[in-house]
Amino acid sequence: MLGIIGGTGLTQLANLEITHRKVARTPYGEPSGALTFGRICDREVIFLARHGYGHTIPPHAVNYRANLWALREHGVDRVVSVATVGGIHPELLPGTLVVPDQVIDYTHSRESTYFVGNDKPVVHLDFTFPYCRAMREALLQAATRSGIRLRDGGVYGAVQGPRLETAAEINRIERDGADMVGMTGMPEAYLARELELCYAAVGAVVNYAAGRGASSNGIQMEEIQSVLGEVMRQVRHLLEQLVTDEAAACAAP
Repeated sequence: MLGIIGGTGLTQLANLEITHRKVARTPYGEPSGALTFGRICDREVIFLARHGYGHTIPPHAVNYRANLWALREHGVDRVVSVATVGGIHPELLPGTLVVPDQVIDYTHSRESTYFVGNDKPVVHLDFTFPYCRAMREALLQAATRSGIRLRDGGVYGAVQGPRLETAAEINRIERDGADMVGMTGMPEAYLARELELCYAAVGAVVNYAAGRGASSNGIQMEEIQSVLGEVMRQVRHLLEQLVTDEAAACAAP
């Protein structure tokens, strides 16, 4: 089953036919909100708003472990994570959608593994390629079929938040090789790897990063809001096509 984690601007899916909601309990505490069960194009999916359905949970306080654990415990084996990002690379203009293929983790003090405690062995997992290739390819194919422009590849710089970055920090992150900056990419991607979930992300560029383009003199929050609605409309269309493609693949002889 497909699980969809929505970030800023995606606290609900207009194209999701909701069947029921369920409050989940996990060994790691409560998820960000109730799991929303429903159908898109007659395919069952589970949706979860990463920041809560009222967008009240800041990035550094999200219970990433509980979110992913709850999804897996309810049958999810594939996850699409949607997150807003600031564009650093010149091609990542506001309104662009991108499927990153790498990540740099600048976060700290977040619960970043399930393998903790004196009763658990030390576990080192390969994270050379942090995103599931199959899910990335499925997203790219869905974009092609639906006529959505989706940039293939890019390095996601995951920062702590909740504050936005300084221009100097963005300069440093760019020198490190990041193409975009966001606050929720880690430890979510790694926790999905620990749970053996096929996980990929869609970055929705809603602003130039600090010191870049229209943000050279500061990031204007009202401009983010003006971009957010349209870019999330594209995301919903992309997800609908993704689910339609999966349904067609299952129905093929």
